[in-house]
Amino acid sequence: MISLKKRRLRRQCATFCRNQSRVGGLLILLTLVFLILTAALSAQSLNLPARHWGISFGNSQKFTGLRLNYRDRGIEKINGINLTLWKPHGENREAVVNGLSFGLLPGAARMNGLQFGLLGVAAEKTASGLNLGLVGAGSGANLYGLNIGGVGAGAGGNAAGINIAGLGLGAGKNLTGLNLSGLGLGAGENVAGLNLSAGGVGAGNNLSGLTLAGLGAGAGENLIGLTAACLGAGAGEEIKGIVVAGIGVGAGKRITGLAAAGLGTGAPEVNGALISGLAAGGKNLTGIFLAGGTIRLSREGNLRGLAISSFNYLPGSLQGLSLGLVNYAWKVEKGFQLGLINIIKSNPRATRVLPVINTNW
Repeated sequence: MISLKKRRLRRQCATFCRNQSRVGGLLILLTLVFLILTAALSAQSLNLPARHWGISFGNSQKFTGLRLNYRDRGIEKINGINLTLWKPHGENREAVVNGLSFGLLPGAARMNGLQFGLLGVAAEKTASGLNLGLVGAGSGANLYGLNIGGVGAGAGGNAAGINIAGLGLGAGKNLTGLNLSGLGLGAGENVAGLNLSAGGVGAGNNLSGLTLAGLGAGAGENLIGLTAACLGAGAGEEIKGIVVAGIGVGAGKRITGLAAAGLGTGAPEVNGALISGLAAGGKNLTGIFLAGGTIRLSREGNLRGLAISSFNYLPGSLQGLSLGLVNYAWKVEKGFQLGLINIIKSNPRATRVLPVINTNW
């Protein structure tokens, strides 16, 4: 009987101790939450076990370790893991965060390491490493490394590395590396590397490397390398390399290499080959030129090489072979016309228009 009472008393004591332990844990948790909120609201911090390292609750300005804060203000340098709920205040123009940054919208002046934001990642000056933003990832100056933005990724200066964006990707200056974008990508100056976009790819100056665009690709100055676009591709000055487009390819000054398009290709000067489903042309053409409709030479221009189309219209000089149903040239210096009707305007009247073949007799 006495042992039974002892056992009951022991169970009651054990139950009481467990309840006290739970209450104590709850009190500790509430105290911790209170301290965190108090530190955050007062723009101060609770740092354990030391002032500048360990675990920090609140707005510590210099710290190494695990740091938890509601919103950063006036921080200087954080090393380690920085967890912030909301975007920083504007007083972080020299802030440096090295390591892991996590939150809704983490940010700093310079961010190095792994940054993940549920809404985005924002660096005022430079972000380097792995930057993940479900809405966007960006930097006011430079963006280096692997940067992924669900809607967009961009840098006010240079973006280099592997940059992936669900919609748009851009850089105020240069975009270099492997860049993938769901809609479009571009740079104010140069785009170089492997550039893939479901929409368009553009560069204010030079676009070089391997470029694949679902719509179009263009450069304000030069387009260099291998470029493929579903609609069109163009350059304000020169195209160098191989360019293929569904509709048209053109350059303001010169094409060197191969340009092919479903409708038209051309430039004032061409050294290489033009292939077009409808028309191709320029002023000074050297190489091989194929078109389903017509090859057209600007007035007083020159064609050196081979021209094949239904109607070769060359109001200039021909040095080579013009093959078509109808061939017209102002003069043939060295070469021939082969076709149903062959016209050389500078020839004597008797040999000006001939069937099958014509030349400078």
